[in-house]
Amino acid sequence: QVQLVESGGGLVQAGGSLRLSCAASGSIFSGNFMGWYRQAPGKQRELVARMHTGNIINYGGSVKGRFTISRDNAKNTVYLQMNSLKPEDTAVYYCFYSDYGHDYWGQGTQVTISS
Repeated sequence: QVQLVESGGGLVQAGGSLRLSCAASGSIFSGNFMGWYRQAPGKQRELVARMHTGNIINYGGSVKGRFTISRDNAKNTVYLQMNSLKPEDTAVYYCFYSDYGHDYWGQGTQVTISS
């Protein structure tokens, strides 16, 4: 089992920045993906960004150039720096951990961008 604890959501104005953090604990494999999905009301959950312990990174198309994912493997923690935020970035952001077919999700943190 893996437990995920997220922090850093909140309310900011358009053009502002936020930083999300997610710490994993439990049965952590050395090779894993951690990252973020988001879900806005009435929409499907979509990939925001994910990063492998081997530094492979994938971004969702709508956040490229504005969001940056990073991780501290020693702390099993992943970070999402979100800049130039837009109202359409408003969603619940879910941290995830994935290894060898096991997927775990955080409880979600609300990010709200006001126009």
